[in-house]
Amino acid sequence: MDNKKKSVGDIIQEYGAFLALIILVVGISIVSPEFRTGNNFLSLLRQSSINGLIAFGMTGVILTGGIDLSVGSVLALTTALCAGLITAGIPAGIAMLAALILGAVFGLVSGFMVTKGRLQPFIATLITMTVYRGVTMIYTDGKPISGLGDIFILKFIGKGTIFGIPFPAILFLVIFGVLYFVFNKTTLGRRIYATGSNSKCAQLVGVNIDRTKLFVYGLSGVLSALAGLILLSRLNSAQPTLGSGYELDAIAAVALGGTSMNGGRGKITGTLIGVLIIAVLNNGLNILGVSSYYQDVVKGIVILVAVLSDRKR
Repeated sequence: MDNKKKSVGDIIQEYGAFLALIILVVGISIVSPEFRTGNNFLSLLRQSSINGLIAFGMTGVILTGGIDLSVGSVLALTTALCAGLITAGIPAGIAMLAALILGAVFGLVSGFMVTKGRLQPFIATLITMTVYRGVTMIYTDGKPISGLGDIFILKFIGKGTIFGIPFPAILFLVIFGVLYFVFNKTTLGRRIYATGSNSKCAQLVGVNIDRTKLFVYGLSGVLSALAGLILLSRLNSAQPTLGSGYELDAIAAVALGGTSMNGGRGKITGTLIGVLIIAVLNNGLNILGVSSYYQDVVKGIVILVAVLSDRKR
């Protein structure tokens, strides 16, 4: 048994993201009293739920050694189709369920291109990202779909609260708990890690590589669609440009959380911390009046630092 004590560097590498989150929260709280209010923290949780759901799906894909650039386009298309069904007179519950199913189908299309078409994940999801965005523009004619009405189930998923806690935040944490169990306590989770660590060896010991990859891409599509429903609820309309650039925030959160971009190593708890770091950055910079252009620069630098740190490890 190895009893060697961990060095300071090892501790920083293992808990660096969590330490960064604490320092960020404390720093912004000192600079801006408005940031540390209870209402702002609840708002921060509500805002982080959308990126969090997408990032959880992205974590599974990256753990298998892939990447999903289509998440924002899947979000936009499923949201537009859901809004179209509602305005056509379909009950909201059925329309929302259809959106989730379609999200899974769209994710599986990317998965089939990777597994059966043998395309690189970057190329496959770049194709689906472009196609889905184009289909969204065609379906909506480039215009928002509004006039959804005051529907309780649709309104609640994005704006509702339970004991004062925003429902999107509760949903976000429940999904985290379910995926934590799947990734860490099930055979499927072990197969996901094995696929990303060494797919050839995993295949030799009986892991169905294609089926595992299809699962994570389908999961990514479902969670993107779910995030879209939350946005649809908050905006009460489906914007054709919705979700643009969301893949950047999701990848940033996963990278910040310490998941290897080469697959096979990482934790969904790290992704949770990464999501909160991105949310705190966005929220804090908005409160401080920093231009959105500078915010994009900060996100880019954050991703760079996270990826360089991963390569060093």
